[in-house]
Amino acid sequence: MNLITVNQLYKYFQVNERQAGLLASLRGLVWPRRRTIKAVDGISFQIQQGELVSYLGPNGAGKSTTIKMLTGLLTPTSGDINIAGFVPWRDRTRYVGEIGAVFGQRTTLWWDLPVIESLELLQFIYQVPAQRFRQNLAEFRRLLDLDAFIERPVRGLSLGQRMRADLCAALLHNPRILFLDEPTIGLDIVAKERIREFIQYINQQRGVTVILTTHDLSDVEKLSERVLIIDHGRLLYDGSLDTLRARFGGKRLLVVDFAQGYANYAVEGARVCAVDGHRVTYEFERNELTASELISRVSERFRIHDLEVHEPEIEETIRRIYEQKLLEQ
Repeated sequence: MNLITVNQLYKYFQVNERQAGLLASLRGLVWPRRRTIKAVDGISFQIQQGELVSYLGPNGAGKSTTIKMLTGLLTPTSGDINIAGFVPWRDRTRYVGEIGAVFGQRTTLWWDLPVIESLELLQFIYQVPAQRFRQNLAEFRRLLDLDAFIERPVRGLSLGQRMRADLCAALLHNPRILFLDEPTIGLDIVAKERIREFIQYINQQRGVTVILTTHDLSDVEKLSERVLIIDHGRLLYDGSLDTLRARFGGKRLLVVDFAQGYANYAVEGARVCAVDGHRVTYEFERNELTASELISRVSERFRIHDLEVHEPEIEETIRRIYEQKLLEQ
């Protein structure tokens, strides 16, 4: 069942062009020259209840504009959005009770209030029943380890602590959908892992649908099976992360530990890119040779102690897609 349906979504902005010279600038005050920016250019997709989807794209691709329309902050130029039976910008008062949102550089908490008082204010704003509030707060305090700072003012929290408090705040009212914009930006490794574990928990155990935008592709690898890629306002890819890697991953690595040393480790179809004692790393193109074929060729010539196949880092794959415009071909 589709929880979110987006059909032919467009968002255009009119901006004034700066004109060189004093006379041209004065003329521009009366007769401004404008151009149209296509921030979102005919996007369509569906998301089912309980999915965890990553929404990717370079800066300026249209990700934030899309999220703002999905959350009801912006009205599209044209197109349709239906989320849980609501049109976000039209039914905003009722719709906000169905969603939660966490933006990495902003907080929904009150800066000078202790965290617990901000959470209690949100209980009042969202009219969360007392029993549900107590149950959710107790669960989130345990999962996010909030007790160490829940009595402290928000302005005194570290970035990681504030992000954990914001996640708690976004979920107190049991939203069906959670929008996350760069939830791990600026966090250390330990804090990132705690946030990721919590996102997985609320998605898998509570069935919350999660839409994640991020530039940290480690988040994508650890959290998402499905990715949407946008660039220049257009949706270029909608599918699994594994399929994306298979289509555009390029070179793979085979690392082999040999039982003994050899004078020549060359194997047809692969390039020796590193030798460390009896450990040799081969590089090969996924579209030209399968891993099993390469392993067969190696085992025919040499005695093998152990081996493993390494996929390219997802960061490298996405970078190749953007730089070489592979999805636009």
